Amino acid sequence: MNPEEYESLRGRLIDAVWRDLEPLVEQIENTEHIPHETLWTRLLEMGALGLLIPAQYGGSGLTITQYLPLIAEISKVHGGIRALVHVHNSMCHALWELGSEEQRGEVLRRAVRGEASVAFALTEPEHGTGRDVGTLALRDGAGGYRIRGRKWLITNSNFASHFIVFARIPDGDVPVSLLVPRDARGFTIRGLPETMGCKGGQHGELTFADVPVGADALLGEEGDGIAKMEQALEISRVLVAASSLGTAERALELSLAHAHDRVTFGKPIGTRQAVQRYLAEMAVDVYALREMLRDAAAKWDRGERIPAEAAMCKVFGSEVVGRVTDRALLVHGGIGYTRAHDIERLYRDARLNWLEEGTPTIQHMVIARELLGGGARARALAGATAKGRRER
Repeated sequence: MNPEEYESLRGRLIDAVWRDLEPLVEQIENTEHIPHETLWTRLLEMGALGLLIPAQYGGSGLTITQYLPLIAEISKVHGGIRALVHVHNSMCHALWELGSEEQRGEVLRRAVRGEASVAFALTEPEHGTGRDVGTLALRDGAGGYRIRGRKWLITNSNFASHFIVFARIPDGDVPVSLLVPRDARGFTIRGLPETMGCKGGQHGELTFADVPVGADALLGEEGDGIAKMEQALEISRVLVAASSLGTAERALELSLAHAHDRVTFGKPIGTRQAVQRYLAEMAVDVYALREMLRDAAAKWDRGERIPAEAAMCKVFGSEVVGRVTDRALLVHGGIGYTRAHDIERLYRDARLNWLEEGTPTIQHMVIARELLGGGARARALAGATAKGRRER
């Protein structure tokens, strides 16, 4: 999309976010339920369902650099809506990156029209992250598989039409990724308890009771499962960090307004050194995260893989949004702990960012692995130069 078209789209979408989505927030917070049909219609009308889907499938075909400020803006309005939009767009992008032309064609054109959506099925109740996957893909003798196992905390499970499911073939412990339709026989979904923040979305539990899928469900080749998972997570982590940025920006914006408006002892609290320090620290964090995201997005858009940069953005974004919303609460004082101000909701919504696409310990592991891997990339990440590098 050329710059003129993009700026027009960006302006229309941001206007629609505050005009059409913000009025839903109070209802969602009161009922802990997103009115899916209403929201989906509004997202479709504003063009938010095909932002990362290429134009050949009817989407906008945005670059990651172009998409980041849009998901950040949605994060300012409501965390539950943001989570829904994030998973839909990032997993459609993952299918475009990882799937065959037949798999893309089946889903992506319908996703742009709001008739399909893709969710990410990795996390399990009895296993860890990444290689520790308990879900089995048993070869059925006809070239397909029977999936057996459980996933949980799967966002958008209440409406997704397809799930990217990570499993392993027990014979040889071969990792695979499979595209599973919602209506597959033996596949059941149930909701889990409501979350602390990001209200209204469903993070469900999936049960696979020998679910049959054909060979055409396989994403890539047998043995590609871990690589496919890591590639899907890579850019999604950047997008979670962009969500952290949006929440932090909104918290800073509201805190600045409150520091001007709140008067004690005859002066705005913004004249007080302690409050000024809070605001300055918040601004430093926001600025640093924004620049990190620009760098990571530019590299991805150039066709580079960014495992370390994505993990850095994700873990730093989580820390930033935690610190900024902490300080926003302190700037607002006691009234900020009530629903009289949006800070209370932003504070709760921010905490999901710690957990999405891997906890901080996972991000640290990925970063360290890349740094210790050696080669030019590791040296560049560490900022080493030929002259300043200590030879081993």
